[in-house]
Formats: sequence, structure tokens, C-alpha cells
Amino acid sequence: MSFSPLFLVIIIVALIALCIFVSNVKIVPQAHSFVIERLGAYHESWGTGLHWKIPFIDRISRKVSLKEQVVDFPPQPVITKDNVTMQIDTVVYFQITDPKLYTYGVENPISAIENLTATTLRNIIGELELDHTLTSRDVINTKIRVILDEATDAWGIKVNRVELKNILPPREIQESMEKQMKAERERRARILEAEGQRESEILVAEGHKQSAILQADAIKERKIREAQGEAEAIRSVQQAYADALKMLNEASPSDRVIALKSLEAFQKAADGKATKIIIPSEIQSLAGLATSVKEVFSTDDVHLRKQ
Repeated sequence: MSFSPLFLVIIIVALIALCIFVSNVKIVPQAHSFVIERLGAYHESWGTGLHWKIPFIDRISRKVSLKEQVVDFPPQPVITKDNVTMQIDTVVYFQITDPKLYTYGVENPISAIENLTATTLRNIIGELELDHTLTSRDVINTKIRVILDEATDAWGIKVNRVELKNILPPREIQESMEKQMKAERERRARILEAEGQRESEILVAEGHKQSAILQADAIKERKIREAQGEAEAIRSVQQAYADALKMLNEASPSDRVIALKSLEAFQKAADGKATKIIIPSEIQSLAGLATSVKEVFSTDDVHLRKQ
């Protein structure tokens, strides 16, 4: 089977056309944009999706990322208001908002941002003294961001954030600052040690206080119990006396028995411990008292014999 030369030419042309067509089909990924030039002039900016450019007429001038980007610039020498030279490096977070302006606004956008950042930093630091510079990072960051954001609008760039990464003063100042920081750490350590000792002493004193309170409570409880025991003993003795009197009353004692009981009570009262003895009016003489005792015993003996 043979093909004519014309047929082969048609096939070759078709294959070439197909390759050209496929090669000019472009897919723009997410968060990207393609800047298209037609016959050397800006034509349009492609967004995310499928696109086709005219062969030999359209050209992709630049592929632009719309993501937030971070650029870390090297340290820049700056001079403070009090003539102290220090090194400061910055980090800039920016995002391209207009691919056309980014492509045609400035020749080298990153280099332009770096130079603008260095110039702005020198101007701001030149108005501050060293101490204020070291303690005003947030203020400096905000000022630089505002100035950069306004200046880069013409380049299709939005500056989201600026951070001073490191501030390096001269060596002698660093050594002085290190000494001050060391002294401050030692001072804080002494304060913490003193506070710890004070807390320890407070805890020991509190322990002694609680111990004394518990000891006083124990003594108080013991005395209360002793007093309750004595009161109970007194009540028992009084109850015994009351019971004895009751039994004695129920027995209807004779005068002789009562006289005998009086004599026993008198003997207890006169046991030698008392310094003063009051003799009851009923007991007039020892002879009468002895006679009464004798009669009582005689009567008791008679009764016993009769029994």
C-alpha cells in the first residue's frame, strides 16, 4: 500500500498543527496569574483555569504567584539619633495584588523593596535614640510597613507585615547590656531566694501555731473531762447521802440512834485536822453523850438476847 506525496504532506501538516495547538493550551494553577502580551504589548492577565493563546502572536510575559511571600533582607547599618551604629536585618511579608503593575511597574521588584526598606529604616532609626530603638520594635515595624505599603502600590504589591529580625548594637554596648542582664538575673534570683526563705519561715511559724492551738485544745479538753468527772463524783456522793437519809427516814430511827449518828459525825469533825470545833446545842455534855451511847448498846444487847 503506497501513499501519494500530497497525502503525506497533509498528514505532516496536520500533526504539526495539532502539536502547535496543544502547545498553546495553558492551564493556570491556583493562586497564580499569567501576564499575556500580544504582538509585544500587554493584552491581559490570565486567572486560574484553562486558556489558549494564539501561536506566534501571544506570549506569556511573566508567571506571577499571588501567594504571600517572605523576603529576608541582610543586615543594614543604621545610625541612631545619639550616633550609635548598629546592624538591623528585616523580614518583609508581601503579596502581589496586580500582576500587570508587578510586571511593568518596576524592573526588579524584590531589589526595589530591599532598597526602599533600608532607606525607610535609616530614616526612622535616625530619629530615635538607642534605648528607644531597642524597646520600640512594634512601633518601628508599623511605621516601615505603612511607608512600604504606600510606596509599593504602584508596583502592584501589598506589604502585609514587616519585622525587625535582629538588632545588633556595637560590641561594647552588647557587653554592657549582657552585664546588666546578668545583674538583673542575679537580683531576681536573690529576691526569689528571699521570698522562698520567708515562705518557709511562715510555714514553720504556722506549724508551731497550729501545734500550740492543738496542745491548748487538748489541755482544755482534759480539764473539762476532769471537771466533769469531779462533778459526777460529787453528784454520786450527794446521791449516796440522799439515799442514806431516805433510808434512815424510812426506818424511823429513835432518838438514841440519832444521837449515835451525831456522835459519829462529831468524831469525824474532831479528827484533829480542824482548828476550831463548834459543838451542837443538842450535845450538852460528854457524860450525857456517853450515857446515851451506853444505853443504846445496852438496848441492842437485850434485843439480841431476846432473839
